Amino acid sequence: MSLTDRIESLRRRDLPDSSWPDDRLVSACLDSEEAAWNALVDKYSQLVFTVVRCYGVPSDQATDIFQAIWLDAYNDLQQLRQPKAFRGWLTSLARNKCYHWKQTWRRQQAHEISNVDDTGPELPVDDQPDLVEQLARDQLVREAILGLSPRCRELVRLLFFTFPPKPYKEIAESLGLATGSIGFTRGRCLKLLQKQLARHGLP
Repeated sequence: MSLTDRIESLRRRDLPDSSWPDDRLVSACLDSEEAAWNALVDKYSQLVFTVVRCYGVPSDQATDIFQAIWLDAYNDLQQLRQPKAFRGWLTSLARNKCYHWKQTWRRQQAHEISNVDDTGPELPVDDQPDLVEQLARDQLVREAILGLSPRCRELVRLLFFTFPPKPYKEIAESLGLATGSIGFTRGRCLKLLQKQLARHGLP
């Protein structure tokens, strides 16, 4: 481990971040640690936004629904009896909020036009088991990546989550590495990611 990674590791032990387990973050949130709440939002923002979009919420309303879900989560956090179940609790909260939005939207449309052109999903996300499973799987992958060192997280992001793909030379410059070392570093980081995925029950 490099000196930079060691310093980052020590820092992460003191301040809440999205790599912390849910029960630890929830406990810190209940102790009024603002950084812990920011870490929870950072950890699960993509999951919440994906649920919102799956319900067909238009772009001009998606931000409002997204913020409303997190506001409900913040206000109701003390009611969560099992902090380790935060992910499932948040997903249910998001689905319920979006489902009620969908019902309200349909009623409003029914008053405006006789034939509603509903371009959103025909079924609530709850009734689409494959989609629910995919949402959960995607979140586990994100959590596995969060378990990597900062350098490996950034390398995985640059390699697999940027479009168009960046050339190795540009990635090496971003990470302060020699171009010839990218292949070795990539292999090491992917092996670590594979172990993290296995810990989360993913093949």
